[in-house]
Amino acid sequence: MSTVIEQAVQARLVASAPRAESVAATLRYDRQDPYAVSMAFPPPATLEGVEVSWAFARELLVQGVDGPAGVGDVRLRPYGYDRTVVEFHAPEGVAMVHVRTSELRSFLERSQHLVPHGREHQYVDWDQDLAHLLEEHP
Repeated sequence: MSTVIEQAVQARLVASAPRAESVAATLRYDRQDPYAVSMAFPPPATLEGVEVSWAFARELLVQGVDGPAGVGDVRLRPYGYDRTVVEFHAPEGVAMVHVRTSELRSFLERSQHLVPHGREHQYVDWDQDLAHLLEEHP
């Protein structure tokens, strides 16, 4: 069984222009990092022209499809029928995208098959993580 799932989603960039642009984004969940998900955007969708990936708590995504969630760099909230707004806050500014809530729920369901909610701690390699923290860095 694979320990990683990826799912392509269509994200609509929200801008001051009257027409929102759709971009392909990729949601990713890795059983080796059971508390986190990531959302990656391809180079054409970013100001820097390089792929940008944001990592955040899976629990934040769970909460954000049903109600406002997050106070940090990533914030989510439902928007209309079957849309979720995802906001990415950085020193350069704020990026907002709309994603179909049904796509987010499908992704979350798939992640639950890899690591059931509430059992994330069983998939953490505490020894490896502790060894990494204790490594001497030059």
